[in-house]
Amino acid sequence: MFGKNKKATFYLHSIFGLIAIFITGINYSQENIKSDVIIYGGTSSAVIAAVQIARMNQRVIIVSPDKHLGGMSSSGLGYTDTGNKSVIGGLAKEFYHRIYLHYKNPASWNWQRKEDFGNAGQGTAAMDDSTQTMWVFEPHVAENIFNELIEENNITVYKNEWLNRKTGVKKLNGKILSFTTLSGKKFEGKIFIDATYEGDLMAAAGVSYYVGREPNKMYGETWNGVQTGVFQHGHHFNDIPPVSPYKIPGDSTSGILPRISPLPPGKKGDGDKKVQAYCFRLCLTKNKNNSKPITKPEGYDPYQYELLARIYNVGWRETFAMFIPIPNLKTDVNNHGPFSFDNIGMNYDYPEASYEKRNEIIKEHRLYQQGLIYFTATDPRVPADIRSEMKKWGLAKDEFVDNGNWPYLLYVREARRMIGKYVMTDRDILGKRETPNSIGMGSYTMDSHNVQRYITKKKTVQNEGDVGVHPPHPYKIALGSILPKESECENLIVPVAVSSSHIAFGSIRMEPVFMVLGQSAGVVAALSVKYKTPAYRLPYSLIKSELLKSGQILEFPE
Repeated sequence: MFGKNKKATFYLHSIFGLIAIFITGINYSQENIKSDVIIYGGTSSAVIAAVQIARMNQRVIIVSPDKHLGGMSSSGLGYTDTGNKSVIGGLAKEFYHRIYLHYKNPASWNWQRKEDFGNAGQGTAAMDDSTQTMWVFEPHVAENIFNELIEENNITVYKNEWLNRKTGVKKLNGKILSFTTLSGKKFEGKIFIDATYEGDLMAAAGVSYYVGREPNKMYGETWNGVQTGVFQHGHHFNDIPPVSPYKIPGDSTSGILPRISPLPPGKKGDGDKKVQAYCFRLCLTKNKNNSKPITKPEGYDPYQYELLARIYNVGWRETFAMFIPIPNLKTDVNNHGPFSFDNIGMNYDYPEASYEKRNEIIKEHRLYQQGLIYFTATDPRVPADIRSEMKKWGLAKDEFVDNGNWPYLLYVREARRMIGKYVMTDRDILGKRETPNSIGMGSYTMDSHNVQRYITKKKTVQNEGDVGVHPPHPYKIALGSILPKESECENLIVPVAVSSSHIAFGSIRMEPVFMVLGQSAGVVAALSVKYKTPAYRLPYSLIKSELLKSGQILEFPE
């Protein structure tokens, strides 16, 4: 057909193709990858879901935007929020058993003697010989175990692959056919699992979700919405003398200090679109042989921490209360007090933001925390004993080695939450209604970090949103909480951005529970593939039988 012009025509087509790529950014050399189940996300839930599917002899791949697997479990959150550990079963318990086996080996204690560790966990022993589990660990140890699980089960993982959130998801008749990543790879599957903290695949697939705090009246709750006047932890200003929010103390005309909102907090119990604070869970050490100094960050402005200086000035001295010991002379550092590592009010845009905007927010959080440590170690307004102590701390050089020893992930405590077949609320957590079709259990406190810092009617500064309400006993988590409404998508399962209210998610959002729900999502996905049936049509009795076989704990004995 082309005759003598065939070669010229080929070159012409190639040039037009290159021009099209340059103009549109589309990669026309698209790679098509197929599997029975496609998991999007690199969290602990993603890994556990994949392992369960592989063990049920179904094909599965992980598409991870992260370069390192394990989510927050391998990004600094080594002091596990266990709750009642007796309801953590299946692969989640296997993970913590593998942690236990690692630290039973004397060679694992390279910076510290095991006998000197102290063995304190959150509400439990760090190393529990009776159950052969360990609940406190170093980040790299967790990552290594997740990688071992992947390798042992021959699971293919595509790392650093970011969902094309605008046009990448293709659906037909209520089913996802495929999604495309920014690199141009196309992933086709029968069942999809969104195991991201953000719920990006869920949102791109057109599934309903909520961002922020629902009003109490929406679901008949008590602890949702704005919680002014609720001070259930020590992360507020009620335990210290009043602190002025103004540049010139007491002068409201002088302007407001940084990191305080000028807006009223809202009426108690009303909803808003604000999100509880994020932070990095830093892995620090005072071990000089393994410590990297925390230096002054770019653009450092000590005035950003003026409020902290005033808090010290009125006598607050709890800076190091949440420098929590983990093995080998390291810490999992969490927020503590009225002004700490939680970057209150600076993350509201994150759940819906573009990748570029999210990166800006992540960078701002990093600079904030780095600057906070530098300020505490160097500023003359900080008491001398605290400055001296902070100077002893540095980043652990053997953690996050390809990221400047800074944690890989920002702790996204909450982003989108699906509105699915069943919405978990505080009534489920508190045992005020019967939760149907259990796929696992939770037990942790309904825990929300602060959402906003505002000016009270008395012209003082206050934090709002920090809630901690204990369930009376472990509670069931409904199958419907990981499934979208049938009319929206029939082949998607969501074990992380689950269908729940803000305050119910405050209990569900713990890493062991995400692993439990990941395994249950894997069971449902594998059964859907095996029986060629949408998840919502599978008999619960079939799902329950397989869950029990896989070691899940579905009920708590009365």
